[in-house]
Amino acid sequence: MKQALIIGTALGLSLAGLAQADTLRLLTWGGYAPENVIEMFEKETGHTVEVTMSNNEEMIAKLRATGGGGFDLAQPSQDRIAGPQAEFGIYKPIDLSRIDASLFIPSMLEATKINTTVDGAVYGVPHVWGTSGLVLDTSKAEMVKDYTDLCNPDLAGNVSYRLKRPTLIGFAFAMGMDPFAAYGDPAAYTEIMDQVEAKLIECKPVVKTYWGGGDELMGLLRSGEVTASMAWDTGGWKLNGDNPDITFVAPASGALGWIDTFVLPAKGKADDAAYDWINFVMRPEVSAMITEAAGNFTASKGADEFASEELKARFQASFPPEAIDNIKWYPPVPAGLEAIEGGILDRVKAAN
Repeated sequence: MKQALIIGTALGLSLAGLAQADTLRLLTWGGYAPENVIEMFEKETGHTVEVTMSNNEEMIAKLRATGGGGFDLAQPSQDRIAGPQAEFGIYKPIDLSRIDASLFIPSMLEATKINTTVDGAVYGVPHVWGTSGLVLDTSKAEMVKDYTDLCNPDLAGNVSYRLKRPTLIGFAFAMGMDPFAAYGDPAAYTEIMDQVEAKLIECKPVVKTYWGGGDELMGLLRSGEVTASMAWDTGGWKLNGDNPDITFVAPASGALGWIDTFVLPAKGKADDAAYDWINFVMRPEVSAMITEAAGNFTASKGADEFASEELKARFQASFPPEAIDNIKWYPPVPAGLEAIEGGILDRVKAAN
């Protein structure tokens, strides 16, 4: 009797484990797993989905605290994968044979694979992405094609950008340098940043203000006080809905891109459900539903065709295929670079 009870208990625990493994515990951002998408997925696959909303810092903290346990699929940005994995071992490699690569924009998939590779293993594939570049009143700033065109004296008093890393990186690319290639060489990176510092100081007479928040910049563009700026794609598209002359323009040297990924936590128990979810939400018609909820596009190939007519038109005008392939994706930031950048930004701010 006792032996039968033990066997029955073990069987019950085993079945409970199987039931648990069929539930996908998803650690993600707001809008990335909308209810209508979850309902479709659960109906089609038989899996259930439990969503925990988070951000980069919280995701890393939660996974670090459990050694990669508690969740089956997480969505940190691609620059938050290689470092935490090397230091804490909180992820497990992606089995690329279980990913339908045909669903992804090839350049984004390859960039993410490269940026999330640790010791020869790939730990992330792309999902939602966005960029910063140029937001312009094209009726008044049609001459602006790249970041350094924001220094054009003809625009004096009508230009705004932030004194933050994206401005340093964008200006470096527009000046013909590759700051990302110098990430591993502090001396080379400092040399690049010194040239950017000189350029930004030279540009100061043209700048109306260095904006600090998105609402501030949106107000400046709406009022016409600023006609050329460096800002995010979604902000430009939002303004375009109010004023068709204002829109996001991908710079000639490349927009600066971030990607939120799919990663498998080291102690996840539902890999089958995780891979099923990835391949399901990367279908273009499903990805368009996520774009509607999140406001950003995904790395799903052809998903823009399923977006609303207004958003599709704005996206396709800003991002022809060659502009997508030219996006400069942020790699992980090595230690020490923030101090170099901070010194540059302080000196630009203080310069007369």
